[in-house]
Amino acid sequence: MASAILDRMMSVLMHNVKKYVEALKDHVQVIGFGDDLGIQTGPQVSPKTYRELLKPCHTELFQYVKKHSRIFVFLHSCGSIHDLIPDLIDAGVDILNPVQISARNMEPERLKKEFGDQVAFWGGGVDTQKVFHAGSPEEVYKHVKKNILVFARNGGYVFNQVHNIQANVPPEKHSRRLQVGL
Repeated sequence: MASAILDRMMSVLMHNVKKYVEALKDHVQVIGFGDDLGIQTGPQVSPKTYRELLKPCHTELFQYVKKHSRIFVFLHSCGSIHDLIPDLIDAGVDILNPVQISARNMEPERLKKEFGDQVAFWGGGVDTQKVFHAGSPEEVYKHVKKNILVFARNGGYVFNQVHNIQANVPPEKHSRRLQVGL
């Protein structure tokens, strides 16, 4: 049943991706895909299941984009996806977002060291789960500065918070200017 559902989804996705790429290949630099593959403690499916069921779909989609354009492949996936990142890169992911640094095995230093020369990180700038709403403005400042210094080293980083800024975050926590020398 899972294969039948994936086949139907892929039919629709490939139809749309072909149209997007043809229409936009000379006008955009990034195409976004979303597949929340992780939860707080690890992948939602085992790496083995990912490789058997989902990676072939991702590979088909992402490689189509690469073969028919110069567009970068952006994947939004929340949660702890550390164990899947090598497979995602192999499938064709160029950019990972939102880089949920509060999830297990998603520490900025570890991600940058292991994958920083293979994929760009678009996010991870400030932890919106724990630090942004609960930390003092000074703690938020130090947290952001540390993450920028880690992720931006040698390029491959687009600053963004981990996820949406919640309504309970006072403006003074996101209004301080930050200057980081790299």
